[in-house]
Amino acid sequence: MSEATELRELYQQLLQRLERNEREFRRLGRAVWKVQEDERRRIARELHDGVGQNLTVLKHRLHELDAALAPRDDALRGTVAAALALCGDTLEDTRELSRMLRPPILDDLGLEAALRWLVRSQGQSSGAQVTLEIDALPPLDGELQTLLFRVTQEALTNAAKHAGAGEIQVVLHRRGASLLLEIFDNGRGCDPELALASGGNGLGGMRERLRLYGGQLQLRSAVGEGMRVSARVPLDYT
Repeated sequence: MSEATELRELYQQLLQRLERNEREFRRLGRAVWKVQEDERRRIARELHDGVGQNLTVLKHRLHELDAALAPRDDALRGTVAAALALCGDTLEDTRELSRMLRPPILDDLGLEAALRWLVRSQGQSSGAQVTLEIDALPPLDGELQTLLFRVTQEALTNAAKHAGAGEIQVVLHRRGASLLLEIFDNGRGCDPELALASGGNGLGGMRERLRLYGGQLQLRSAVGEGMRVSARVPLDYT
């Protein structure tokens, strides 16, 4: 065997080892992220079924107390009314926190329904006009649905809260053996390289999470000209 042949074989062996290590790294990364999502699901359920139910019972008891008060007991009636308002606000905050941690609709009805809920709730909370355009999607496993939902959630938060966008468009299409998710906004924009290097706004986390699934994140923006976030992820990521 010539020296050149030996070098080629060594190179191929090294390349195969690197590819195996890369696959193993991605598999472990996905496993860690799945544990995090499972924990989010558990905490969300605890908030909704535990804290939320207790607050609902407390609110019912306060209504009963209010109904039992004498008509002239204005001071105590005012105190109960304040307690009822505080209880109602806390109950709504708890439900919202539970939904944002892990919306039940994602597990119950799938990605499309979850994205429509996310777009609607983000528009209501931020005042931005948020639209969604989505193709008929092939069957997606839970991990891929969660990945696309989290990327969309992070991008919408960045656009509405950090970039001050008034108009945001979410588009999800199938492109051959991949899915292409794009989020356009008319916000303040930024330097994409600086934004990714800073590690802020969750952009770095989005990029690393997509890499675990063989996906890519691309940003196109300029100061004062909004941003386009493009996430491409293969349907077969194993």
